[in-house]
Amino acid sequence: MDLFDTHSLDTTGVPEFSASAPLAVRMRPRTIDEVVGQSHLLGEGTPLRRLLSPTAQGRPPASSVILWGPPGTGKTTLAYLVAKASGRRFIEISAVSSGVKDIRDAVSAAKRHLMSTGEETILFVDEVHRFSKSQQDSLLPAVENRWVTLVAATTENPSFSVISPLLSRSLLLTLEPLEESDVLALLDRALADERGLAGKWECGDAARHALVRLAGSDARKALTLLEAAAGAASEMDSTSIEVAHVEAAANHALIRWDQDQHYDVTSAFIKSMRGSDVDAAIHYLARMIEAGEDPRFIARRIMICAAEDVGMAAPDILGITVAAAQAVAMIGMPEARILLAEAVVAVATAPKSNAAYLAIDRALADLRAGKGGPVPRHLRDAHYAGAKKLGHGQDYQYAHDAPHSVAAQQYLPDDLEGVEYYTPTQNGNEAMITKRLAVIKELLNMR
Repeated sequence: MDLFDTHSLDTTGVPEFSASAPLAVRMRPRTIDEVVGQSHLLGEGTPLRRLLSPTAQGRPPASSVILWGPPGTGKTTLAYLVAKASGRRFIEISAVSSGVKDIRDAVSAAKRHLMSTGEETILFVDEVHRFSKSQQDSLLPAVENRWVTLVAATTENPSFSVISPLLSRSLLLTLEPLEESDVLALLDRALADERGLAGKWECGDAARHALVRLAGSDARKALTLLEAAAGAASEMDSTSIEVAHVEAAANHALIRWDQDQHYDVTSAFIKSMRGSDVDAAIHYLARMIEAGEDPRFIARRIMICAAEDVGMAAPDILGITVAAAQAVAMIGMPEARILLAEAVVAVATAPKSNAAYLAIDRALADLRAGKGGPVPRHLRDAHYAGAKKLGHGQDYQYAHDAPHSVAAQQYLPDDLEGVEYYTPTQNGNEAMITKRLAVIKELLNMR
């Protein structure tokens, strides 16, 4: 097929593929209803829906879009569906094997086609982040003049991998990692569908979940592993795909990971970080990664530990774990293991304090016990009409007008005056807070 020929599309919206094509290709969704996940991008009125609408005379051209998301989340599938559903001509270029000449030839062909027939062209650029700056620059005139509607796919953050002029001329749409239930639904469909394994093999829950653990949120990887596991089962004269077949297909021994293991290892992981045993924490992190735990779940547990167990002894650690969690969501596995390890080391080796955690729980316990009377009058809102007649704001002392910006006045309700919720430790940053708090309380009591 010539590079500039439109893909051969079947009536359901995806290219026709032979029975010998890989399972992941054969099972590519034929309609938007078969797409799992990404509901935030497919609602009525969204940019993708506009691209999925049939072209109509007088309708403004659709905006170019950049699809950013982890591998196997549906970027290529959405591009194919857009091409068929919208009725536009479709050209596909891969940044892995194409250069500036290929881009210019594709744009010239699209421009000629638009001028001669009035039919718009969708130019799909896969892995656009692999294009150099000059290669991406060559796309700009076509996008700016709307000779093509660009649909570009990337697994890397476009803020760093796509040039700013191209970003500013396109809508950036972020695809979310698939949930476990999404991947399981795809596996079940592939097992039963005539395009897939056509019901020739059964696959129990243990094997299905093993496939999900190995594939993570990558639908393509899950289907590739399923096909290989079915092949391993066939070689063993079995019509049922078992965990052993999945292990054989992946050339990877799966560690035992039932519900008990999930909770026990997670518990040991958190307690090791809390206890400052960095080697144990890294060990349990490795066990969770090897078992296929969702890296986003692991990142959330590290953030919680930073807040609950490190706290104000080293408040910068929470920022490190939040940044790590955001990066994990952006890049996915296997690189995410490095970010997780760095966050674990930061939490495990940091000074520890749960004083803030205990403080909020004590305050909540008092409220639930019925304590906490009216707000003192001088602290109440005095900005509305009639507030002054009620004495609101009267005798309030503005803190910045007081020495050291600490105004000596009552802040707690009467029934809680004198209560201390936050008791800092002598660990890390809280040692300084302890000294400062002693001075602050002395100033507050000078009334």
